[in-house]
Amino acid sequence: MPEPRLAAGIWVSAYLARLGMANIPAYVITRGDQTAGAILVKCALLDGSARLYSREWDFETDQRPWQMVLDAPEREVDDAIQRQRSFDPDIWVIEIESREGQTLLDAEGLG
Repeated sequence: MPEPRLAAGIWVSAYLARLGMANIPAYVITRGDQTAGAILVKCALLDGSARLYSREWDFETDQRPWQMVLDAPEREVDDAIQRQRSFDPDIWVIEIESREGQTLLDAEGLG
């Protein structure tokens, strides 16, 4: 049975709080729909590269795990985000700054 979905705005607030407690700088770049907006997480590695994460349906488990969808120069990641926003205006974009690539997306309670 699928787990109930948390409203996007509430999830983003909780995620930013968790990142703050871990001293990982993070910012909301684009605010999406409070209830059902999709969420992209960009992790800037501070060396000119970045990673982009999104949630993808896993039909075998009926879960929505976070997946890295792009690991590239930061400009390419930014372009991918812009393309996504061009056809999904309800999307949230969160940017993290972490040389180590820490996102906490695999942390308990953030699934």
